[in-house]
Amino acid sequence: MRGLGEESSSSMAGRFASIYGVDFSGAKLAGENIWVARIEPRKSGYDLVELSRLRALCGTADREPALAHLVQMIAESERALWGMDFPFGLPIEVAPAGARWEEQLRFVRDWEGAYALGEQCVRRAKSLGGPMHIRRTTDTESRTPFDCYHYRIIYQTYHGMRDVLAPLLRVPHTAILPFHYRRLSRARRVIVESCPGSTLKRMKLPHQNYKQPTGGPLTPKRLRTRRRILERLGAFIRISAADRRIIMRNGGGDALDAVIAALGAADGLESADHLRIARHPRYSMEGHLYI
Repeated sequence: MRGLGEESSSSMAGRFASIYGVDFSGAKLAGENIWVARIEPRKSGYDLVELSRLRALCGTADREPALAHLVQMIAESERALWGMDFPFGLPIEVAPAGARWEEQLRFVRDWEGAYALGEQCVRRAKSLGGPMHIRRTTDTESRTPFDCYHYRIIYQTYHGMRDVLAPLLRVPHTAILPFHYRRLSRARRVIVESCPGSTLKRMKLPHQNYKQPTGGPLTPKRLRTRRRILERLGAFIRISAADRRIIMRNGGGDALDAVIAALGAADGLESADHLRIARHPRYSMEGHLYI
């Protein structure tokens, strides 16, 4: 991967003391499913220094207080990069006509529920005479598994935009990219969109058959796949035996996805053509994946 290893870590270390990966959920018990990984740059590569379920950090799995706690964690962080695994925006075709990104956030915030928002996006797409599901430019380029209002993703999109990004707009010294490049030089914390699945594809690693949401001991196929991913990650991130056990025992793969989100965000920010991204007419309204 371009940007990983000694050269990348050294340059990142000058800007960020901590890099966080968040495997996000918009479920009612979001705190049960959200995992937060924190990696720190070292001379060559990174150290995984923290890996926690959000419920353990805030004491509740309920979505509203759990996401409020996540926002507080981000707002209080210093010299931090956050890689968040949820869409930061909607395709311009289904968003309100001509809406800038901040207007999209207000539109999502005022909508009555995630499912209803997804239905509205489908209606809007159908009215244009094309496919029901339209991908953002960055989704097509990064080969994400789904469009951002697919029924499997819309709760992440809705609650991520409404309950995480919208409150962070009011936090000083915070840059949400690619929308806030002008704030970047003064930012104490930077938030980018990451995608573990797309990062695995970029690393030419299996992006399927490592999750087992039904729980229980991992099947032999999933064991082999997860071990292969961990072996490859070990070239870039030093992971303790205790954290490896957590990753291997977490059936849904959320803990592993949080680590991949952090690594993808670090490498994506390091290797990105920021001038091109900042000038791109769709990224500035839809968002851009840093992987």
